[in-house]
Amino acid sequence: MSEFDDAIAFTPADAPGSYDVRLDRAWTIGGGINGGLLLSVISNALSDALGAGGHPDPMSISAYYLAPGRPGPATVETSIVRKGGSVSVASATLVQQGADGERVESIKVLATFTDLDKAAGETDVRLTPPNLPPLEKCIRASDAPPEVLKEADLLQRSDLRLDPATAMWAVGKPSGNGRIQGWWRLVDGREPDVLALPFVCDVLPPVSMDLGKLGWAPTLEFTVHVLAKPAPGWLRVVHFTEHVAAGHFVEDCQVWDSEDTLVAQSRQLARLPRPPR
Repeated sequence: MSEFDDAIAFTPADAPGSYDVRLDRAWTIGGGINGGLLLSVISNALSDALGAGGHPDPMSISAYYLAPGRPGPATVETSIVRKGGSVSVASATLVQQGADGERVESIKVLATFTDLDKAAGETDVRLTPPNLPPLEKCIRASDAPPEVLKEADLLQRSDLRLDPATAMWAVGKPSGNGRIQGWWRLVDGREPDVLALPFVCDVLPPVSMDLGKLGWAPTLEFTVHVLAKPAPGWLRVVHFTEHVAAGHFVEDCQVWDSEDTLVAQSRQLARLPRPPR
């Protein structure tokens, strides 16, 4: 089993529709579990809940982040809202136990699932894949300074190669364009699939860094649309923002596979990093 499969694995809990999971510290950044990885964990549980009805694949997932996900045990509580012919809808809540034993709800999700193998219809994509430099000319995220890697165990799980033109913020020269892009794959060689795509949509550094705003940018709401099953090989991931206001920014993402297919898009609302006091 790959590191990623182990990270999103579950055990059916005693309560119907509930799944016990263990959130691994290996997927943390700044002490909390990456928000995209948490969506992949929830998607895996929902895939089990809806797969028996013929809809194992995530199509649209909207998540509200209520509290940081912390390493340790957690439970995904699911509820089927509607069973349909081509799609089904379900809700889910990721629950952990607080320091005093209280119930802490970290994420609430509403999701639509389908069977992508049976999906049919016209495809009309008016976007184009990003023009990235060759892999060998990109910057490895794992080459970040030791003090950065110490706070981002997540970077050791991904082979992430950033386009140098969108990574100058790392040396104190942000472009101000609000765009970061690069190549991605898992370091253990596991090929991408639909359950990995929610994680991939959140795998790059926040685009606020390219605006010169360094630091933690907590997500408030995150919606992922899975458009197709990705082909094997490297994925190309683009993050950009076109809207910053009231101390928050909207971050858009596109994920393209090795066959130039747009396999996922996402949008999230996040808070700009707060200046140091």
